[in-house]
Amino acid sequence: MRTEVVTLPGSPERPNEDWAGTALPASGRGGAVVVLDGVTPPAGDDGCVHGVPWFTARLGGALTELSASRGDMTLPEILAEAIGRTANAHRDTCDLSHVRTPQATVAMARWDEARVEFLVLSDSVLLLAAPDGRVRAVLDDRLDRIPDEVRRSLAATDRLRNREGGFFTAAADPDVARRAVTGTTPRAEVRALAALTDGASRWVELFGEGDWADCFAVLGKEGAHGLLTRVRALEESGGAVHRWKRHDDATAVYAVL
Repeated sequence: MRTEVVTLPGSPERPNEDWAGTALPASGRGGAVVVLDGVTPPAGDDGCVHGVPWFTARLGGALTELSASRGDMTLPEILAEAIGRTANAHRDTCDLSHVRTPQATVAMARWDEARVEFLVLSDSVLLLAAPDGRVRAVLDDRLDRIPDEVRRSLAATDRLRNREGGFFTAAADPDVARRAVTGTTPRAEVRALAALTDGASRWVELFGEGDWADCFAVLGKEGAHGLLTRVRALEESGGAVHRWKRHDDATAVYAVL
């Protein structure tokens, strides 16, 4: 396996809330990729004394370790276990019932000689490239279905956060793992994959520079750093502007299986 992991902060004045990890089992047969995008809370109390970077590091570390060491567990089971571990690490100091308790989007994949498993929760993206060049995008579009006029209201968005009819993120409730978009595909049908936070997927979703196959082609030719450099150049050029952020933390993992 060959992997490239690149992350760029959205602002030098704020900590990068993205998290990424890769793992190779001791057998050398297979691997795992985990990418998280920490959800930046609005100004004010979120009930936690630690902050989003602490949360994504804890959750990401647990997901990576379990993905590599517990082949007997499914990815939803791994996500549930990792959320539970992370919640227990700050249950005694923080209000985990707060609607804005630290949370993150999740994109992860694990593979062995026979199959590739995948899981996506919220608006990070997983791309699977077949040997013939076809690219499949694994997406959770529930957040995108919420109208902009609703998302402009913090109160309205909070009422839909981790609720039926709204959208789901990894926060403090392990049960959210069963809400993730999941699946498996034969290993022979995947030659490479990529995981992107929404700061990186802007190249397609915000700027419209190409489709997912075009995005994967950029990753193959220029690497993860090349894709993120293109995104930053588009942001600086004053093109399309995101609803709330001109720049966002951006992370891309590119893996050739």
